[in-house]
Amino acid sequence: MEFCPKCGAILVEKDGKFVCPRCNYHSKEKIKLVCSEKINEKKAGVEVIKKDVEAFPIINAKCKKCGHDKAYFWTVQTRAGDEAETKFFKCVKCGYTWREYR
Repeated sequence: MEFCPKCGAILVEKDGKFVCPRCNYHSKEKIKLVCSEKINEKKAGVEVIKKDVEAFPIINAKCKKCGHDKAYFWTVQTRAGDEAETKFFKCVKCGYTWREYR
């Protein structure tokens, strides 16, 4: 990707040269595009690990099912924008999920 030395816009290819669409700058040299990668070349795959990882904060909240005192916590705007959001909790031990409204 090339940028205009006058105004900083991205230069586009036109008639084998770089041209600025904003200030009409024209490059003096011809474009020589070289692709270093083959399009059909297969890349090394990404290993997907199927593991349920919780990224929510843990707070002190008593589970209504098993009585454990730690739970994950998040909020969602489930009603109108001028009303309070809904708090969701998920027990760290048994996975039971419950909600509280304000």
